[in-house]
Amino acid sequence: MSGAVGLAWHDRYLGRGFVPRRASWSRYALALRSFDDAGFFRQGLAPFLAPEASEDELASVHSASYLAFLRELDARGEGLVDGRQTPAYTGMLFRAAVAVGGTVLAARLVGSGRVAHAFNPAGGLHHAHPDRASGFCILNDIAIAVRVMQRDGVRRIGILDLDAHHGDGTQAIFWSEDVLVVSIHEHGGRFFPGTGAVDETGAGAGDGFTLNLPLGRGDGDAAFLTALDAGLARVRAHRPEILLVQFGTDGHVDDPFSHLRLSDAAYGVAAERAHALAHEVCGGALVLLGGGGYAPETVARIWTRAVGTVGGFRMLARDG
Repeated sequence: MSGAVGLAWHDRYLGRGFVPRRASWSRYALALRSFDDAGFFRQGLAPFLAPEASEDELASVHSASYLAFLRELDARGEGLVDGRQTPAYTGMLFRAAVAVGGTVLAARLVGSGRVAHAFNPAGGLHHAHPDRASGFCILNDIAIAVRVMQRDGVRRIGILDLDAHHGDGTQAIFWSEDVLVVSIHEHGGRFFPGTGAVDETGAGAGDGFTLNLPLGRGDGDAAFLTALDAGLARVRAHRPEILLVQFGTDGHVDDPFSHLRLSDAAYGVAAERAHALAHEVCGGALVLLGGGGYAPETVARIWTRAVGTVGGFRMLARDG
């Protein structure tokens, strides 16, 4: 193996993203600096250049008309991709395509055994639907990576989504398929996106392959960890060949866009338990995706803890 953990990376992650809250874009630079300061690159964190996803890969999930719409908005450089809150700009499609490419790369690195685990900080764009954008997500990298893995012959795939916001796009895409989608998220009232109730369980061939574990406003660590154990039990029963974890950190008490009030410790436990389960059921084949998170210093801190956990890295001083 070339590294204990592969880091899918593109310098375009450092520029403009899709969230109107400009300050949140800094989370990638802060995380990269934190990984370096902690000595992770000296211990086996291996960077890999995230490629731009191909047209064929994008078309495996998204409709031709929607992709044409995105190209048109990209060329125009203005407007709202989702008609609501996600602004269009020239270069947005490339930015989204390298995020997708990073997740596909991460899955293939892990699947081929080149690395034990992988992390794509720009991945986890779970609100994007086949024919529309939503919630700052214009392309669904999770679903596209699943399609690529299926083409590569992977049959049992598990998705664990820890983002505070329900992954409505991912759920819709796999609603009638035997791809396991487990989500722990805030739910209730007018909280976005409004999907993810316990009775949403899939249909047809996908009946029972969607598991929603909704939490209420202010539920905190104890409720989150109880839901986590239930979600991991379902993953264990499925015995996937690879586990994708949307490791959104926007449920943290510091985050301005949710009310779950989770702590650093809760995310640390989530990383530990997901990592342990991956080794138990799928030989450690684990991909972490950055997901949501809008308090950049907090995001970088939690990502550092998670990557250190799955890599078995120690926090080294610069001269360590």
